[in-house]
Amino acid sequence: MRRVILNFAMISAAWLALGVATPNARAQSGRVVDRIVARIEGDIILQSQVRELGAFQQLVEGHTESDEKLLNELIEQWVVSTEASTSHFPEPAQSEVDRELTRLRENSSSPENYSARLRELGLTSGQVRGLLSRQIYVERYLDYKFRPSVQVEASQIDAYYQRELLPELAKKNQPAPGRSAVEEQIRELLVQRGISDLTAKWLDETKSRLKIEIAPALGKS
Repeated sequence: MRRVILNFAMISAAWLALGVATPNARAQSGRVVDRIVARIEGDIILQSQVRELGAFQQLVEGHTESDEKLLNELIEQWVVSTEASTSHFPEPAQSEVDRELTRLRENSSSPENYSARLRELGLTSGQVRGLLSRQIYVERYLDYKFRPSVQVEASQIDAYYQRELLPELAKKNQPAPGRSAVEEQIRELLVQRGISDLTAKWLDETKSRLKIEIAPALGKS
């Protein structure tokens, strides 16, 4: 997650916890529009961060998950980012973030449509850049942490080719490439599966040792 380190943000969150809205936390109707939805160790996660991640998912994937899943993703991002920063893992280069931003913009039919989509979702270009940078950082650290532990055997590649790839291509009436032509792609896919499995296990074990408190409206800790 995006850790709350600015004094103003921490003070604002404390006021919200007491039911007192900061000047920017009230809509014109006087209704509080932000609140703490989770505490993890010494940090907090705000409802606005959940909404921001949901809007980002809409931008990138065209759909968003439930608030519970979004919050869990923010907690897991916090776990990964905290360990990565403690181990001094390097932040992504700005050029890499620029490249991903370019790809994202190119998915829109025009720069004007992209800007309109950001306005529709309530996102700024700065928020999108920050979210992309965090995503790259988390994914790269997990790859660095777990890739060396994943070993893919030739028998696993054969099994994927015979039991998954060929039936899927047959369903689509597509020609089947020779095994050797797709061996490296299959190997990488299986490596990514292995990284995902190890990541899920590690996150579950790590979260069980942390003090995590989730607001009742979003579930139990």
